[in-house]
Amino acid sequence: MPYLVLDLEMTGPDPGWNEIIQIGAVLFDDNWQQLGTYLQNVYPEDEESFTAASEKVHGLSLDDLDDAPMIYDVLPEFEGWILKKLNRGAHPGQAGIGKLLMDVVVCGQSVIHDINFLQFAYRHEKLEWPFSRKLVDLHTLSFLMFRILAANGKKTPKSLSLKAIAQYFGFEREDQTHNALEDAELTAKCFVEFFKISSRLKLSEE
Repeated sequence: MPYLVLDLEMTGPDPGWNEIIQIGAVLFDDNWQQLGTYLQNVYPEDEESFTAASEKVHGLSLDDLDDAPMIYDVLPEFEGWILKKLNRGAHPGQAGIGKLLMDVVVCGQSVIHDINFLQFAYRHEKLEWPFSRKLVDLHTLSFLMFRILAANGKKTPKSLSLKAIAQYFGFEREDQTHNALEDAELTAKCFVEFFKISSRLKLSEE
């Protein structure tokens, strides 16, 4: 069951109106051994959906995206990258490709938001969703794990933002703006740390 830690940058907050403009991902095998990283800018099909508020978050302008491919080219490329890293012999667009990726679990920070955008893009381009319907959300995992740690006398952050969770483990963003790959890598590091903690937790016999 491979794990795809995903982060997207968008032109705004609403799937269907706003669009994906950057995809960042880190791919792991079943044992959380890293297989590779992916970063690709995407030019929006509707330039009017591009908001100044979103630009302040990701720091990307339309000029920065001028040479970027459109989403209908990026999605097959993205699938092809995953297939290559997993050593699965198929080509994007090939019949049955979805079955080759249906065990890939999408992970991330508040990842349902990213999944909603990505699924909308797949529907819009009339492409079949290729990944598992399972997900692993860092926000939810952090909520539960920090409660357990706090109950055991450990100091935990008050916020469940990616920045706060990462700082808890001693990680930080290199820049104030959000880069999809950097955030995906930061999220992945936090997942790995939580899984290390979980392997050391012991339940009492009571």
